[in-house]
Parts: sequence; C-alpha cells; structure tokens
Amino acid sequence: MVRRVAVIGAGASGLASIKCCLDEGLEPTCFERNDDIGGLWCFDTVDCGRTSVYRSVIANTSKEMSCFSDFPCPENFPNFLPHHQLLEYFRMYARHFDLLQHIRFKTTVLSVKKRPDFSTSGQWDVVTETKAGQESHIFDAVMVCTGYYQEPLLPLASFPGIETCFKGRYLHSREYRDAEGFQGKRVLVIGVGNSGGDISVELSRVAAKVFLSARSSTWVVSRISSQGFPFDMVITTRFTHFLYWLLPSAIMKRIGFWKFNSWFNHTNYGLASVKSSKFNIIINEELPFCILSGTVVLKPNVKEFTESSAVFEDGTSENIDVVVFTTGYVFSFPFLEDSVRSLFKHSCSLYKCIFPAQLEKPTLAIIGLVQLTGSVMVGAEMQARWVTGIFAGSNKLPPVTKMMADISKKEKQLKANMWINFISYMDEIASCAGVKPRVLRLLLTDPRLALTMFFGPCSPYQYRLVGRGRWSGARSAILTQWQRALKPFLRWLCLLALPAVLVAGFLLSKYPRPWWIPRAGSHL
Repeated sequence: MVRRVAVIGAGASGLASIKCCLDEGLEPTCFERNDDIGGLWCFDTVDCGRTSVYRSVIANTSKEMSCFSDFPCPENFPNFLPHHQLLEYFRMYARHFDLLQHIRFKTTVLSVKKRPDFSTSGQWDVVTETKAGQESHIFDAVMVCTGYYQEPLLPLASFPGIETCFKGRYLHSREYRDAEGFQGKRVLVIGVGNSGGDISVELSRVAAKVFLSARSSTWVVSRISSQGFPFDMVITTRFTHFLYWLLPSAIMKRIGFWKFNSWFNHTNYGLASVKSSKFNIIINEELPFCILSGTVVLKPNVKEFTESSAVFEDGTSENIDVVVFTTGYVFSFPFLEDSVRSLFKHSCSLYKCIFPAQLEKPTLAIIGLVQLTGSVMVGAEMQARWVTGIFAGSNKLPPVTKMMADISKKEKQLKANMWINFISYMDEIASCAGVKPRVLRLLLTDPRLALTMFFGPCSPYQYRLVGRGRWSGARSAILTQWQRALKPFLRWLCLLALPAVLVAGFLLSKYPRPWWIPRAGSHL
C-alpha cells in the first residue's frame, strides 16, 4: 500500500505531482536542490551548475494551452508568458493549493535505491543532502520530476579541432544567460532548435556577425496564427486531430508544408524543402527577418575548426570568436541505482513514457520526460494524475508482457518522428486514468460544450469534466477560454479609447451645438 511518496524536483512537473498526491490522499515530500520552485523556469543571472532559461525566453505555448487543468491562468496575463510571469503563475498555483509546505528546499537527492524487500514492499531508500548533512528516508513510491534538461549534450568529438586547435571560446546553451560579452564578436551557433533560433536572433543585435549551422531541414513557425490568435489555440483542435486520423499521412504532411510555406518560402531561405524526409520544427517570429537582413547567416554542418575559423562542409570558412552549442541534452538520473537505470535507455522505452515496465513493483514513475507537439507541462500533469491513481489503487497497470508489447510498438512509431501528438497522448493517458472526455455523448446532453470542444482548442480543462479529480469549473473554463485569450488585447483597446473619449468630450463642450442636436426642452 502506497502512502509516502518522494517527489524529486519542484518544477512544473513536481508541483503537479505534489498536488495530485494530495488529491489521492497520499503524503508527498518534495526535494528541491534550489531555494525556489519553478525548475527550468527559475531564471539565474549566472551559471550555477543547473539548467535555467535565458533572460529573453518567452513560452512557446499559450497560457490557455499550458495551464494546469483546474487552475486557469489569470485573464490579464499575456497569451505567451515571459519566464518571470510563468514563474509567478507557478507560485500562485502553489499558494492556492498549499503545496509549499510539502517541499524541502536546498535538498539534493543523492541516491534512490530499492529496499532489500522491494519485490514484496515496493519501497525505496532515498538519501538526501543539505548543509546540515545527509539524511536517509524510506518511501513507498518515487516520482522523478527532473525532466530532460539536466545534462547538456556537447558532441565535441564530432567537431575536429574544437578542443585541440580552436583558440576562441565555446560553450553550451545551458551556460548562456544573455548577450552580455558577445558585443562585436563573430559568433557561430551550432544547432537549429528553439534555443538555437532564439540565441541567434538575440546575438544578432549586438554581435558583429552570427552564423547558424544547420544539419537538417528546419521549418519555422510563428506563435501568431493568420488571424492574429495564438497559433496553438487555432491548430490544436479535435477537428484537426480527426483530419490527421482520417486522411493519409502523406497528404497531411503536404498540407503542413503548404501551411509553413504560406508565411515564407523555406527553400528560398535555405531552411527546408518539401522533399525533406527528416525535419525539425521550431517557433520563432524573428529568425526569417534576421536571415533576410543578413544579420544571421545560415551555414551547413561544420567540417572542422582551425585556430580562428570554422570550415564548413560546403568548403567555405568563416573567422569565429565564439561557438555556442545548442545541441540539446541527454536525460540522466545519476541518483537512480544502475539496476533501475538500465531498465530504460530513453523515454520511449518506458511504458507510456512513464513506467519502467520490468520493475517488480510499479512504484517508480518518471514524470515530464515526454516530447509532445503541445505543452509538456500539461502532459506531465496528466501523467501525475494517472500515476497517483495507480499508487492509490484506483488505477491498475496491465501485465508486463502487454506493457513491453506497447513499448515495442511505440518505439517503432517514434523512430520516424520523435515528437508525440499532443491530443493522442493526452487522450491515451486520460483513458487509462478514467478521465477522458466523451465528446459524442456530450453532443446529446450539452451540444454547445461538445461543439466547442471539437472545433475549439483542446485545452487542459477538457480533462476535468469527468472521472476522478473532476472540477466543477471545467465547463465554464472551456466556454470562456477565448475571452481570457482576448482580455489582454481588450484592456489595451480600452486604454487607447480613453484619450479619444476625453478629446471628444472636450470638443463637444468647447464648440457650438450642431444643428441636428435639439436644444434642451425643445420638441422634435
């Protein structure tokens, strides 16, 4: 019987896990090595050995598509939150559900090991460390919420000369905080992911020249849809998802390429081609203009480095002062014992990207280690709801053979595309947890809600309509989501209209009455 649960990390996944534990009557204890919540989103001005967002980061998913499912983001917040406002939202969530009392700050988890009687008890020995020293604990279950961004991937061996010849400076994007120190430099950014695009754009404002090295085709999309609404609210719908299921994948891929190219022709910019079999998608509004204006120059893969330059595979070379590797991360859980860590090589080898299938007892869950086409934060909360239901005994896992068969099937599917469809995954986990919404049934009982859910954004509130954890405010949140999205615009429209009203009032009081306005007391 699971009662005491260790939650490792107080980022978005950790906060959701604490709350879900409390919802199921469990006793969570969260260990956070820093002195604040927020994890990756807790901005540090200096590199202190942990991963942090850089100063200019703005969320790639909108507030309505990223919020916790029973706690909508304030309507006056902008649609895409800068890191400090997203962190403030986390603090509001933690205060509202009284989560902070369950977090031990400045506490590092050193080891998580199976107890000698694990095959029967499923319990874990957890060793933590603070300034006061080390402490041992016994927990009935463990939720690992440290995410992807822990150990930077720095593939120096793939770039001959970078360590032996190159006299300039090189760093991983984890060390990057802002453009300070890059003024007047010739910078090479290696890797065209979201971080690579953001950093290239930011450095182009102060550097002498920025070169962006791309190894694969990259499609660039904007957070803003064609009508000016948040892109993810427009595209992430059950209707669109139905079309993907109905139409052949080749046709939907062509439609996607056409949509991407409707903004600008990616082939002309040297970014991507409709003939690409493997490609990447990033979100960046400014990168196309930087390429167009020459402040960012696209280059192919680097062949080698000399003392002061980079030689590219097309035979060209450029003098370089600084190299920034935006080459991603490798997930690493050094506190897990080898016998457990060997059970999964990556998230795809976990059952539903959560459970090590071959573990004797399902009392270890990896939360937030999934790459979705939508908000990972929302996916992590859904994972935590299902996992805590399993810990509490209200949900069950299938036999190991079925779990392994499911893992094998998913691994084959993800070889072609490492990104998992947001709605597919959310519905899959929600179905396991017994909280998947029934849109067709709603069409008979609540057609307005059903149509909004099908044709409108597939927002997190949809998964609070039924089952355990049902929220009475879910229906209202779904029907008013566009109002909250528009609220920041309407506020500014009101502010802009106020001067016009004052000027009109002044003119009416100053100038004679027009002939069409009757005098007071007169009759028409």
